[in-house]
Amino acid sequence: MARGASLPHRRASARLLLFRRPTRAAPGAAPPAPGRGPLGLRSVPLRRLPPSPRRLGLALGLGVALLEPAAAEEERRAAAACRDIQTIFLPRNKPPKESLGLVAQRGFRLEEYFIGQSIGKGCSGAVYEAATPATPTGDRDPVPEQRDSSGGASETQGAVEAEGWKEGFPLAIKMMWNISAGSSSEGILATMSQELVPACGRALSGEFGAVARPRKRLFGKKWLKPHPNIIQVIRAFTSQVPLLPGATVDYPDVLPSTLNPSGIGHSRTLFLVMKNYPCTLRQFLSEGRPEPRVGAVMILQLLEGVDHLVRQGIAHRDLKSDNILVELDSAGCPGLVITDFGCCLADEKLGLKLPFPSWYVDRGGNTCLMAPEVATAMPGPGVVIDYSKADVWAVGALAYEILGPGNPFYGQGAPALDSRSYREEELPPLPALAAPEVKELVARLLRRSPAKRPPARVAANVLHLSLWGEAALGQAGGLPLPQLVPWLLRESAAALMTDRLGGARGVESRLKRGFLASLDYEDLCEAAALLCSWRGTARPAPQ
Repeated sequence: MARGASLPHRRASARLLLFRRPTRAAPGAAPPAPGRGPLGLRSVPLRRLPPSPRRLGLALGLGVALLEPAAAEEERRAAAACRDIQTIFLPRNKPPKESLGLVAQRGFRLEEYFIGQSIGKGCSGAVYEAATPATPTGDRDPVPEQRDSSGGASETQGAVEAEGWKEGFPLAIKMMWNISAGSSSEGILATMSQELVPACGRALSGEFGAVARPRKRLFGKKWLKPHPNIIQVIRAFTSQVPLLPGATVDYPDVLPSTLNPSGIGHSRTLFLVMKNYPCTLRQFLSEGRPEPRVGAVMILQLLEGVDHLVRQGIAHRDLKSDNILVELDSAGCPGLVITDFGCCLADEKLGLKLPFPSWYVDRGGNTCLMAPEVATAMPGPGVVIDYSKADVWAVGALAYEILGPGNPFYGQGAPALDSRSYREEELPPLPALAAPEVKELVARLLRRSPAKRPPARVAANVLHLSLWGEAALGQAGGLPLPQLVPWLLRESAAALMTDRLGGARGVESRLKRGFLASLDYEDLCEAAALLCSWRGTARPAPQ
């Protein structure tokens, strides 16, 4: 054997030499010496060997060596099948295309929209319902100056609707509050670039984006690929701040001095155009808790969204029920979308690890739902905050809001827990109707140590297998073996058929496509092993 041969090649060659059948002696050749084998080695009948633990171990080792190549080949084929399935479904895991009234090369001016009532406001901007004209209007200004009142009605609303405006408000426009970014488009985009992380490719192709995007990659911020559980900004532009309905009542201090003499805002700001969703997760849950299975599907969607962010090196850092939008599909299943990326960490150079040399570094948004490793970080030379499992911790806290009895870190129904100091045994029990594996998963997501939390992908796989993989786990004998592959192939065929028949817009169909698009054999085996280890136990004590 060559001296430089690789180790696997040497092992394979050794096995061939070890288990090769002895060759027959050529006719006329001298027989081997008495008591010697064909290679001149002493031959002793096996029945004459006295039994001993050492010889028994050698025999067992030889048997394992014989079985190892077959098992390794089976594992290799299973991993290859997962990669092939992922390749097929990865291009299909995108938000469904919807007609929202926008056409190419339009929608980059505020004057092209009819703005309706206020949807809500946060710490960085106000959101309004909006629509585009059903027919082109040329250079006519469709948004004349509106009368501001507590009711928010526009004096021209009836006339505008009578002239052919699109019925309903399929769009939402978020007007950012510009206090410190100046009034230049470049300064505004540089300061508010985090809001543009989920922008689609054509969102900035108007006045400024066509030049800015290839030149500076949006000031060092990453671009987020589309995903069914992530909001998509379809238009972004800067414009003069108008006097919108309710402005002088809801946010007078951030208006420019031209609209409010005591206002501190600048006259120009950033506008983001998105799909208009019926409600936030907080509003949805205020109407009642979902059924346990539906709740598991909702948690799964959040995990899928977080996994998509982590894969691209982005941390949201402000996950809360106000920043999650909800829309029911045709079957009444709630679809969840993560929005508001104003606090996200999406730096091209830093990735998910943020240097923390001083208290001046911003650690994120909602302190109540800040993961322990972030909340307890102390600044200093060489200190780095790792956000790779921070958002998945927030999903665990949100699971209490979805399933009940309430978020323990908000103090809903009990004294609030502090993420900096809580003990895992202080977490309240989830409702009895919740599946045991869901309870165990939520407990794992809320582990104080990020090393003990499952990654978002593994956690999502656990729920996928719990919801749709019971038959596969039974065939695998309760173990994460390559016998899962036939089930994966059946799921792939069913997903492709559903897609072809036009039934792929439902929440569960989208989740199955997302699962197949993110398929990794090792992650799947880890999830199956976790799930099978939890069966029969409601919630073991944290280790």
